[in-house]
Amino acid sequence: MSAHPLIRTLTDDDCEAVAEVRVRGWQYAYAGLVPQPYLDGMDVGTEAERLRGLIAAGSGTVTHLVAERDGAVVGWGCTGAARDDDTAPGEAELYALYVRPARLSTGVGRALLAELTARARAAGHPAMRLWVLRENVRARRFYEKAGFRPDGAEEPFDVGGASVPEVRYVRDLGTD
Repeated sequence: MSAHPLIRTLTDDDCEAVAEVRVRGWQYAYAGLVPQPYLDGMDVGTEAERLRGLIAAGSGTVTHLVAERDGAVVGWGCTGAARDDDTAPGEAELYALYVRPARLSTGVGRALLAELTARARAAGHPAMRLWVLRENVRARRFYEKAGFRPDGAEEPFDVGGASVPEVRYVRDLGTD
């Protein structure tokens, strides 16, 4: 296995693999945090079609990257403009970052996040925000190690008929 994953732009051919990463990532990371019937009902085929639709309808303002190791997609992340009304103009938002559960703690997530933040910085975004489930301690620790800090915002995330609290994090992109 190579030391560093190959990070590249997502193509239409990656949608099935990315859907698998996202579904398995949800099922692993959110077990016990969101309703299990919702997780059990997630479908890779449906997710792949949803992703293809998003990409086809997109305006090119969302950056989708995949991480590849040994020719297989093992991670995916995407960023775009911050969507919250209370963020400063021009800020970026990390919309998603998922790694195959078997590849957690192998550097895939760090490499993806580093490239996503580098591209956001290069595009002139002064900061990046993200939302994470309040009880997802592993993810919160990951983002904190990458320089993100809670900014005090919290809101409910409705999933599978349950309201799950999320907290927002921010990182200045002016420095590494």
